[in-house]
Amino acid sequence: MRMLKGNAIVAQSGGPTAVINSSLCGVVEQWQKSNAPGLIYAGVSGIKGILAGHIIDLGRQDPAAISGLRYTPGAGIHSCRYKVQPEDQVKMIEIFKALNIRYFFYNGGNDSMDTAHKTLLAAREAGYEMRIIGVPKTVDNDLPFTDHCPGFGSAAKYIAATVRETGIDLESVSTKNKVTILEAMGRNAGWLTAAGALAKRSPKEAPHLIYLPELPFSQESFLADVEKVYKDLGYVYVVVSEGLVNEKGEYCFTSGGTDAFGHAQLSGVGEALKQVVESQLGIKSRCNTLGTAQRSAMHFASLCDRDEAYLTGAKAVECALAGQSGIMVTIERISDEPYQSRPGQIPLEAVANKEKKIPREWINEAGNYINQQFITYARPLIEGEIDIPMRYGLPDYVTLNLEKGRVN
Repeated sequence: MRMLKGNAIVAQSGGPTAVINSSLCGVVEQWQKSNAPGLIYAGVSGIKGILAGHIIDLGRQDPAAISGLRYTPGAGIHSCRYKVQPEDQVKMIEIFKALNIRYFFYNGGNDSMDTAHKTLLAAREAGYEMRIIGVPKTVDNDLPFTDHCPGFGSAAKYIAATVRETGIDLESVSTKNKVTILEAMGRNAGWLTAAGALAKRSPKEAPHLIYLPELPFSQESFLADVEKVYKDLGYVYVVVSEGLVNEKGEYCFTSGGTDAFGHAQLSGVGEALKQVVESQLGIKSRCNTLGTAQRSAMHFASLCDRDEAYLTGAKAVECALAGQSGIMVTIERISDEPYQSRPGQIPLEAVANKEKKIPREWINEAGNYINQQFITYARPLIEGEIDIPMRYGLPDYVTLNLEKGRVN
């Protein structure tokens, strides 16, 4: 297929990950070294930035800053959560026409792939030829048709390390607080919560109990589980998902609000269960809620995750310049030991607003822990450490100038 002559634009969407900028770097560097047919722009703050006209020429950025994105957390060109409307799609295509943008790379999760697919349909409706490629990311690891998502491995590594360290703390200190509950991210899928199990090296070590949104949560069973472990060991470490549901499939703990896509705002599961343990079992407890630290910890990110994130960005450009469109880049696992993977692809409409959950057979019969299948799956994804530049004892991350090279 012929190469379209025109410019490209890349944008980031949703919650950042430790390695989302590695995908951005992969897109930009691959475009610049591929004798591509135009400039590469960035939509600052995702779709909202494109609609607002905040578009910059990434070729005007310091190449060292672009390269430094490979070890910098957050969203380097800023992100957003914004549900596009039909009128937004029309406006966006007009903006693309005005700037002769023929290539669009959108880096995000489930909702972002839906946005990319709708943009493709809008371009076709307008008779405007474009190549649109989705670049996957999410710590939730819930995008289907890819073995895993860039961002998950690093967040899983951080969770597992946190569980190991705070588990040792719990076991080693004689205090009244003998139950620790760690609340992990994960709206409808428990991949990140399950990653806590990677910390465990012996039966006595943390974590002892894991509760996932894949199965209905029973407070009665939870209390019985905690009481049993406490009687056996004298301390209990629990990892729970923020998205626990009851037998009706309703979230157990929400703030009552919703986000831009209508998703319930989740919060408070760890603190609520802490209070339940103290009031029902009389055992002093502690709740650890890591919040955005789970997705921001580049200082302890996975090298495997970082490299695969970069590869998905670079592959997106390769696919687009080769004439492909309407796809999301995927990661295909070739083997577990030694771990090997390769890039693949799937139509955008297959992943738009779809979710992948942990298979039931990967969860134990009691529903309070995971099985070896998950360990085999997840362990390679947290391997390797990244050499982070340091200054005055802290990571020395890069920052792009998001006004430099503004096109309007």
